[in-house]
Amino acid sequence: MVSFSGVGSLPGTDFAAAARLTFDKVALPYLPELPARGPWAQIIGRGLGLPSGLPAELAAGEWRLADTPGVDQRRARATWRDDLDRLDEVADGYTGRFKVAVTGPWTLAAATGVAHVGRVLADVGARRDLAQSIAEAVGELLVDLARRFPGVELVLQVDEPSLPAVAAGAVPTPGGFFRHRAVDLPELCRALGWITAEPARRGLAVATVLHSCAPWRDGAWPLRSLVGTDSTGAGFGAISLDLDQLTNPDFDALAGAVDDGAALYLGCLPTVGEVRPLPVDAVRRRVLTALDRIGAPVTDRLVITPACGLAGWMPGEVSRAFDVLAKAADQVDDALA
Repeated sequence: MVSFSGVGSLPGTDFAAAARLTFDKVALPYLPELPARGPWAQIIGRGLGLPSGLPAELAAGEWRLADTPGVDQRRARATWRDDLDRLDEVADGYTGRFKVAVTGPWTLAAATGVAHVGRVLADVGARRDLAQSIAEAVGELLVDLARRFPGVELVLQVDEPSLPAVAAGAVPTPGGFFRHRAVDLPELCRALGWITAEPARRGLAVATVLHSCAPWRDGAWPLRSLVGTDSTGAGFGAISLDLDQLTNPDFDALAGAVDDGAALYLGCLPTVGEVRPLPVDAVRRRVLTALDRIGAPVTDRLVITPACGLAGWMPGEVSRAFDVLAKAADQVDDALA
């Protein structure tokens, strides 16, 4: 059966209201992200603000590693704790799948500064330390969620919008005149694999999803490596991509990943454009066309989503978007029956 969910940010600053919205309107509810609350609640600050991890600070508009946690990192950590406490009330008695998103190590490495070398991405040791720290912090977060909600099936989404740029050597240095060297695929997968392996190390059964709304810059997405479970694979169980960023080679790669057993989170609802959201018929056609191009059976492992976050939308538009996705999921089911 085709399901639907969101992928990240929502508008506003009222976490309780946003959380209730995801439980009331979404088949696969998730922990909402509200970047309007401040830099500590945006993708980099929230990623560095997991309840444990390397100390960091926000200075002159840039996050950087530090000797002790800065005030904005302390705010980020407090926001995580407050969100989880409020989630206790919203999700009381809930059983079923629930998704939480964290910022991936490569997106953090591309945006976080470190003394003497500019950004973490420029230092092999620093990016290894950051990735291992994030994996450890994610493990602690999942243990906390499993303790709070024993009847919930956890889904971990790792957000990596900068992953294609890191792989292509396209991340600018702080001055903007040069580009950081490309990181090879084995190292990319190794760092991501520390995160996907962490739940099992802690005795948790957690589904994992790699999300990016950016296009791969050189050839097709290396999906078989990202979902691979051998010593060189990143070990993700699902891939979440923006339909409008996919090329013909990407569809071939998706077919291979699906054949390997991966689930697909298909970003079929555009988040930019004058029509927000698209009508149900348009979304249904986009999904069916994409599935035809993939050519592999994925219906029971398909989740349709917006292409990216919805922080820039009005609350009423967000509610209508989830209604559109719900109806489109039913229609896709009927069309494939």
